Amino acid sequence: MYLKRLKELRENNNEKQVSIANLLNMKREQYSRYETGKRDIPLDCLIQLADFYNTSTDYLLERTNKKEFTKEK
Repeated sequence: MYLKRLKELRENNNEKQVSIANLLNMKREQYSRYETGKRDIPLDCLIQLADFYNTSTDYLLERTNKKEFTKEK
């Protein structure tokens, strides 16, 4: 699965792959494989990235175009 929004969000937030990889406690090369679709991203990493970018996993998976995310109480 290619997740182009991972790269878009990272670049729009002026982040480097290495800083996102560090956030996820992995090497940059491993994170790069998620962005390029060479590896499927684990659910826990997807959730962590959605929280980091304040968006939903549905947005990352292109199931919605609604970027902003508000948590329900």
